[in-house]
Amino acid sequence: MTEWRLQLKIKEVQILKKIELLAPAGDLDKLKMAIDYGADAIYLAGEAYGLRTASKNFTDEKMKEAVEYVHERNKKIYVTMNIVPHDLDLVGIEEYVQKLVKLKIDALIISDPGIFSVIKDIAPEMEVHLSTQASATNSLTIKFWKELGMKRIVLARELSLEEIRKIKDAVPDVDLEAFVHGAMCISYSGRCLLSNYMTGRDANRGDCAQACRWKYRLVEEKRPNEYYPIVEEDGGTFIFNSKDLCMIEYIPQLIESGIDSFKIEGRVKSQYYVATVIRSYRIATDAYYRGEYTAELAQRLLNEIKKVSYRDFTQGFFLKKPNEEDQLYENSSYIRDYDFVGIVLDYDKEKKMAKIEQRNRIFKGDEVEIFGPEDGFKICNISQMINEKGEEIEVANHAREVFFVPLEEEVNRGDLIRKKIS
Repeated sequence: MTEWRLQLKIKEVQILKKIELLAPAGDLDKLKMAIDYGADAIYLAGEAYGLRTASKNFTDEKMKEAVEYVHERNKKIYVTMNIVPHDLDLVGIEEYVQKLVKLKIDALIISDPGIFSVIKDIAPEMEVHLSTQASATNSLTIKFWKELGMKRIVLARELSLEEIRKIKDAVPDVDLEAFVHGAMCISYSGRCLLSNYMTGRDANRGDCAQACRWKYRLVEEKRPNEYYPIVEEDGGTFIFNSKDLCMIEYIPQLIESGIDSFKIEGRVKSQYYVATVIRSYRIATDAYYRGEYTAELAQRLLNEIKKVSYRDFTQGFFLKKPNEEDQLYENSSYIRDYDFVGIVLDYDKEKKMAKIEQRNRIFKGDEVEIFGPEDGFKICNISQMINEKGEEIEVANHAREVFFVPLEEEVNRGDLIRKKIS
């Protein structure tokens, strides 16, 4: 077979092979939500070596439960070990790797060659993925890691779709993973010293203070009380503050570039965020493979994503080099138009009564939207609320309060309930 025919065949196989949808999980509840709402795989951290100390992360016991939940549903689970370690960080790493091997983790995500060598010594058959922290931006780097036994590369965020396509052509037998949704770092693929400098909290060891989201003023050193007039408002300017990445409107271009796994950022985000975003990308990618992905569908799903708290969106480096339009100069706050107010615990078909667990205040008379993993949502009116004592109530305002609501339309366990903020 000639070279160009071989490359064409590889591209056909890549497009036919369904993309993996990879979801974040900061704790066990978020993991279950991500799987139930359409994720093919989960990435998470144990209590060491991950880059998100702000999330709860997983104890040994919770990790075991997580693996069982994921594998029972024929999904995969990856554990992050992608800190930039100092020698003290490596104490006990052999035992930790052995523990993960015993738990039957599907892959480990690393950025450091030292950690990689430990894994290969202890568990040569363990699948290893190169973290975006390693800043892989070219095919020679990817070939280097492939020859060492790396199965997958999580690409640096600084690559365009065209560059990714060329990398896939050059190294077709390595899986490529790319972030397609979530918060963006202003430093090169997460390698940031700003947090460490400002607060002593090391972003490269999992303790980022998100100093890039703070307000800043520019001062000349010999004029300490004179501020350079670059402010967008009286409070200052957010000169390092990126918009969030969102590629829901570019699913065909992403798949056809050769990416094998769509990665969603957000281990410290809520269950509601994880469910809403994963569901939207699941619906979009499934529609692509059925030949039903349209601009109208993409816009509708973008509107769904905007029902969680979000910053304005950017396409990062995928389509062009980011410029001032991709930064947020006015503020670092989220846009929030809807509240996540409850989860359906059960539905009695005979009585047409839903059992609900509260997440935010919900009142009798509220109009709400109820949705599950499938496309679409139901609009319902909370005409009556009954607590567990059988008493009518006007509001559910206690954390995780359980109550009952009559609903004509059937809902399912695990469905989420949101309401528009008036």
